[in-house]
Amino acid sequence: MSSDGLLVETSSPATAISPSNTVPKWDNSRDEWLSDEPELESDFHRDQIDLLLRLMRWYWRNRNDVYFSGNTTVYYDPDQRTNRNFRGPDIYVVFGAEKRLRNSWMVWREGGKYPNVVFELLSNSTAKVDRTTKKELYQNEWKLPNYFWFHPETKEFQGFALVDGQYQEIQPNAQGQLWSDQMQLFVGVHQDEMLRFFSTTGELILLEEEEERSLKESAQEKLEEERSLKESAQEKLEEERSLKESALQRAE
Repeated sequence: MSSDGLLVETSSPATAISPSNTVPKWDNSRDEWLSDEPELESDFHRDQIDLLLRLMRWYWRNRNDVYFSGNTTVYYDPDQRTNRNFRGPDIYVVFGAEKRLRNSWMVWREGGKYPNVVFELLSNSTAKVDRTTKKELYQNEWKLPNYFWFHPETKEFQGFALVDGQYQEIQPNAQGQLWSDQMQLFVGVHQDEMLRFFSTTGELILLEEEEERSLKESAQEKLEEERSLKESAQEKLEEERSLKESALQRAE
């Protein structure tokens, strides 16, 4: 997604990469700044963000201590209204945070808590910033424990874990999945070529509708199995009856 808020060096004088030159509005009713993020770059980006958020929503449905969001702003500097010092990760996860709806994430109003995990979706126009400027920010200022990037079209996928203040590349397992010690889940490109989550035993984490479909299919398979067993038992009874009748006929 587009860079959003920091001044970056280009071939021309440094400029703020943002959808507008206006600062985010203050929402007095909620005492939160509204997000200031550009529109998503493609259907690939939209679908991938939507998929991961739906997975998180269902997987953590019984937890009230985790907050996650997509394409909303993380404000980490109270003075950003003048220096535009903020970022908008494509997806971020914060553990130990109240689960409630927010306009944005304001670090200083959340007890100084930064995200635990960030996912950035690369594009040809943002890949360089995601691999350099954002990576440095997440490592050095945010102290972000887990950082992943994924290109929805080329399938480039990489992850980093913060070790002693420096990012170390997360090595993939035999299935090409990367371990997130923060989420306690593996992250990998599934057969449908979209980023998905996997359990510690390698099982695919399902969406709500996928889980419901799986349960229905399992129930249907159980019914079919029971029906098959009944039919087999009935056939056995018929066979035994036939043998008895044959024996009686021979005795006569």
